[in-house]
Amino acid sequence: MRIDRDIFHRLSDWKTKPNRKPLILQGARQTGKTWLMKSFGEQCFTHTAYFNFDKNDELHHVFEGTKDIARLLGKLAFYTKCPIVPQKTLIVFDEIQECNKALNSLKYFCEDAPEYAVIAAGSLLGVSLSKGDSFPVGKVDFMRVYPLTFKEFLAADSPELYDFAENINTVEEIPLIMFNRLAESFHRYQVTGGMPEAVSNFLDNMGIEKVEEDLQIVLHAYELDFAKHAEKKDIPKITAIWNSIPSQLSRENRKFLYKLVKPGARAREYEDALLWLEQARLVYRVFANTKPFLPLKAYDDLTAFKIYLSDIGLLRRLAKLPPEIILSGSPLYTEFKGAAAENAILQSLVTQFEVTPRYWTSEGKAEVDFLIQHQTDIIPVEVKAAQNVTGKSLHVFNEKYQPKMRIRYSFKNLKKDGNLLNIPMFLADWTKKILMFSYKSG
Repeated sequence: MRIDRDIFHRLSDWKTKPNRKPLILQGARQTGKTWLMKSFGEQCFTHTAYFNFDKNDELHHVFEGTKDIARLLGKLAFYTKCPIVPQKTLIVFDEIQECNKALNSLKYFCEDAPEYAVIAAGSLLGVSLSKGDSFPVGKVDFMRVYPLTFKEFLAADSPELYDFAENINTVEEIPLIMFNRLAESFHRYQVTGGMPEAVSNFLDNMGIEKVEEDLQIVLHAYELDFAKHAEKKDIPKITAIWNSIPSQLSRENRKFLYKLVKPGARAREYEDALLWLEQARLVYRVFANTKPFLPLKAYDDLTAFKIYLSDIGLLRRLAKLPPEIILSGSPLYTEFKGAAAENAILQSLVTQFEVTPRYWTSEGKAEVDFLIQHQTDIIPVEVKAAQNVTGKSLHVFNEKYQPKMRIRYSFKNLKKDGNLLNIPMFLADWTKKILMFSYKSG
């Protein structure tokens, strides 16, 4: 099944920019970067010249000994069947982190041949750059490719429900029939997550076993990346942190503890391994906030943080949580259900807000799941995995800091009570839009 990606609009804008630079797509492996580049070329250009530096070692030699774009293009012409024509051909460099000289050549495309449209991607580009390799600073544009959002999933799963959600423009209760259908679709998304192949096969009715196989293949590919691309000394540490994430999140306050990775483990021994996972875009590190002031980053407690996976489906599969448990309401799922809900909400928030959310605690008396930096406001966020929304944390925060808005995600209906905005979890991808008309409503 074809699944439209929201990033296509941004790619189209990049194509027509008057000062267009070569573009680098960043994101974890298996999030659909290759498909995006090829599909964008097919739809928006006459030709697509595709070059993969991981699959063709000979390509590396093309960039040896010259920085002249005309000579480079003359050599690249031998590795593609399509003409390379300014404005008409999209030049695609895939897995560019495997060839540092190709990465550096983007500088010369920017300076000497801006008429050529060049787009590149690298699953582990962040890891590669951390090793100190040269990089064309200021000569490229960046876009982040995330796993499929629920909004994108819904557009493919049920266009009618997607249109309904898109057209919500006031804070009022959603009709029960639509609420239940949206909630059901969101639970389906919690099963598959946002890995494009798993979602596509699920929506094509290939069966849940195929989804489980797809997700396990992705997890295995990540583990192979640990062994292939990480420093040898860090490989077992990366693997240990990765495998500990479900147990880290199953704890009541979710705070990351090194002793859960390995008894006696210390931060300084595992920091490089944790940083590798971040740079590979496989996890999010959410720091504790010491004071909810602007900018959030200035008030990080660097010793206290939580780790979430980049995708809710991968978290479910890594935890070996059976798909049917998501829908069953089993009491055995009660504790981890909250962690899964937080992971899903965080996955939505990072696609909408420039600043990675933080979390806030008050001397052990209260804990707010996330803080969002939205324009000039700091918004506290609470995540409730069901309809039970009792809790004092948002109240404690409200009493102390009087925020302009508070958000609670749950499976209760859309509603605003004073400065408390209840957003159903299935509308998390529309948070920025809902905030806009919530502010206007006073």
